[in-house]
Order: sequence, then C-alpha cells, then structure tokens
Amino acid sequence: MAADSGSWFPALAAGVSLLKCLFINAYRSTDFEVHRNWLAITHSLPVSRWYYENTSEWTLDYPPLFAWFEFGLSHVARHFDGNMLQVENLNYASPSTVLFQRLSVIVSDVVFICAARECCRRVREPKGPRDVWNRPSFVLAVLLLWNFGLLIVDHIHFQYNGFLFGFLLLSVAKHLQSQHLQGALLFAILLNLKHIYLYVAPAYGIYLLRSYCFTQDNKDGSIRWTSFSPLRLLALGGIVASVCALSFGPFIAMGQLPQVLSRLFPFKRGLCHAYWAPNIWALYNVLDKSLAVLGVRLKLLEEAELPQASMTGGLVQEFEHAVLPSVSPSITLVCTLLSVLPAAASIWLRPRGARGFLRCLVLCALGSFMFGWHVHEKAILIAILPLSILAVENREDAGIFLILSTTGHYSLFPLLFTPAELPIKVTLMLMFTIFSFAALRKLHSAQGSLLHPLELVYLLGLVAVAIGCEVVLPLSPWQQRLPFLPLLMTSVYCAAGVFYAFLRLYARLLRRNKPKQL
Repeated sequence: MAADSGSWFPALAAGVSLLKCLFINAYRSTDFEVHRNWLAITHSLPVSRWYYENTSEWTLDYPPLFAWFEFGLSHVARHFDGNMLQVENLNYASPSTVLFQRLSVIVSDVVFICAARECCRRVREPKGPRDVWNRPSFVLAVLLLWNFGLLIVDHIHFQYNGFLFGFLLLSVAKHLQSQHLQGALLFAILLNLKHIYLYVAPAYGIYLLRSYCFTQDNKDGSIRWTSFSPLRLLALGGIVASVCALSFGPFIAMGQLPQVLSRLFPFKRGLCHAYWAPNIWALYNVLDKSLAVLGVRLKLLEEAELPQASMTGGLVQEFEHAVLPSVSPSITLVCTLLSVLPAAASIWLRPRGARGFLRCLVLCALGSFMFGWHVHEKAILIAILPLSILAVENREDAGIFLILSTTGHYSLFPLLFTPAELPIKVTLMLMFTIFSFAALRKLHSAQGSLLHPLELVYLLGLVAVAIGCEVVLPLSPWQQRLPFLPLLMTSVYCAAGVFYAFLRLYARLLRRNKPKQL
C-alpha cells in the first residue's frame, strides 16, 4: 500500500464509523432480540444450559466460540442495563440496551478495519506516481470499509458480520503473504465463531493441502508427490484440532455435542429462508408455482390435491413442491459439491498461488449460495467482499464484481422494509454503486469497457424492479392480496444476475486453465 496511506486510511475508517453512529436509533430487526437473548443466556445460565435454553424462540444456534464472545460482551452490558441480561425479559429494548448493542457492533468492527488495512497492503500497485483516487489500495479500502451490504445488515438490520468478515479477510491477507499457518488459524477460529463459513472450507482445505503440504511442483506445474510433508499436515491438523477442542471440548465433556450440532444444523427450517435468497431455489420455487397455476387452469391438476403452501409469507418450514420434485437437504448438498468441484480441482491441478485460492474461495461461496439449503440472503457478502480484492487488480474481475455487487446488494433491500429507511438504503446503495462504477472504470480505463451493453441493460432493469417493489406495488391493491410479490420479484430478478456472475467467474477460470496452443 502507498506510503501516504497513513493519512487517508484512518480518515476512511473514522468516517464510516461516524456514519454507523447515525444509525443507532434506526430500525432494527428481530436479530437485535436474538443477540440480546444470547447475552442473557450466556451471562445468566451455566454453560451446561446454553444450548438447551428455549424460553425464547431465538435459541442459541451459533458455534461455542461466538457464545463465549457474547459472554464477554455481557460483562460490559451489565454496566449499561442489567435487565437486558435476564432471560425472561423477552423483547427488552431499553435505550441503554439499544445503545450498548449498537456500540458493540461498531467497536467490534475494529477487527474488520484492521483486516481491510492488511488486504490493502497486499494489493498490487502499478508502478509510477498516481493520484490517490486512482490507486487500487484506496479503491479497495472504500469498497471494503464502505460496503453497502455490511452497513445495512450490521448497523441497521443488526448483526456482527463485520467482526466475522474481519477474520476471513485477515486469513486471506495472511495467505497472500504466504503465512499459511496463521491463515489457517484465523479461518479455524472463524469457523468456530460462525459455521456458515463452511461454504468456503473446500477452498481452504484443497489450497493448503496442495500448496502448503506439497512443497514442490514438476516443471509442467503438476504435483510432485514425493514432496509431500507429513509434518506440515500435522501442523495444520494440530491448529484446527486445537481450536475445535477449545470451542467444542467443554460440550463434548458434558456429552452435549449432539445437542449443539442439532442447534447448528436445523434442517427442518426449510429449503428457503423467509427472505428468499436470490439463488437457484428461488427460481425453482417460482417455476413450480407457475406450473401448478398453469396446471390448474388447464385442468391438468386438481387444486384440492396440491400441497398447501403459502407463496405470500416465505418458505420457513418444511415444504413440498406441487409439480416439480421436492428438494431435500441431501440433494442441495450434492448440487453444492458439484458446483464447487471444478473450482477446487483447478487449484489442485493448476495452482496459481494465493490469488488462485482467492478466486476458488469466491466460487465456493457463490456455489454454496446458489445451491445450498436454507441460504440466508446476507450470505452473498461472503462472495462480494473477497471479490473486491480481485476487482481492483483485473478488468474482467472488476466487471463481474459490478454485476455481483449491484444485484447482490439490491437483493438485501427487503431486509429494510420500513418507510423511514427507504431514503437511507437508496442513498447508500447509490453512493456505493456510483463509486464502484466510477473508480473501477478509472482504474482499468486503458483496458476497455468493464461491462457489455446487455449487462448494463440488465443492471438498469434493477431500477424498474426497485420502482415496482418500493413504490408501485405498496400503493396498489395487490399489496393486500399478494404481499410476498415484491420479495419474489426481487429474488427472481437478482437470482439471474448472481447466477450469471457465477457463470462468468467459472468461464474466466476455465480460460485461465486452458492449455496454450503450440
């Protein structure tokens, strides 16, 4: 990173931190009560009851390290308002409680700020003097620190994703420095904080085995089997086992591992989350519903014999499709593994260093997002944030980033459904999107256009979708009859863009791996 970054990076970090403070009294989702309840559980109850307590419907369902994180926060929370730490105080939200929980997210974002700085230091800078606005490190800092998705999900909707993404990006930065054991340690900690990052575990496992445990390649780039280092494998295994032992050990000792795992992997929650993530299953659900309606109108199906399922309130329970085959967790697992297999194979057969690993990580995140079971719409950020690093270094990656970030970020709009937050989310989205387009175009101006005309047309179509979902439909009679329609439109339209970005990333990967013609 440029030597004078000591002036602009702290300014960017301080600016976004002040912006977050403005959202303290904004709308907050049920996740606010979820984390307040976890504060109460970990503070008021013995460890043996943490994963059994069910006074609230928002039971503890994160791995043990995050429970200990909540335990640590609870000892600070008692100095703000001790009543928030009582399990029976459901939906408790005094002004002091709101202030503490909001500040806890802002302060814990220090981990993310440090991670963003490390990533900026690792980015490739072109030679020669450049204006700060035209430096990859500066653009990356803005794309990470001022990321639209993190701002609204953490500091309005309410979660601790910035804290968690800090560990992910720190791990990536360590691998970019070839400090693989430190990177593995950080990722092991992350997995024990939130298990959704299993999405990218195949990228880590294959990369570390291929590029760390095997120390040499043949001249043609193929693996040299005799270079395998058992000691390196033991070192990696020891790191992962130690972190998991610290995290799960007490619960294994108490014979509670099955109970903990049942909380972490609740497969009865249904194929889709209440807010449909823009993935392949959103398209599948819409196709099933469309075929069912068409079948009834053509008198090919009897409406009374179709499974009863609401298309107006989300699919948050076990769901049986009407026409198409119903999808089980095992089917989604197979589809997910197949979707990430080519990416994993690429870094095994043709490793391309840490940036090849980073590309595989993004593809694993997108494959899991597109085909996983009960995917949360917020999981799209697992792909968007790491892709930011590649976007500031390569023109084609920059174009893919613009498509993925614009569609992925817009798919988060339904999370903020109150009228008061409409100007906020629109303004923040426009600011981030305009900066992304302008800055990346300037960075890669000498290499041609970032997007094809049809891609621009598709992205402009989001404006029509936004007007329809945010203005027209809420004022129309359809709002009462089909309240789920805006969410359906958003998910389906954005699913097309996310899937297209996924295919473009794979096409780029396959072109890079294609043998050169003699």
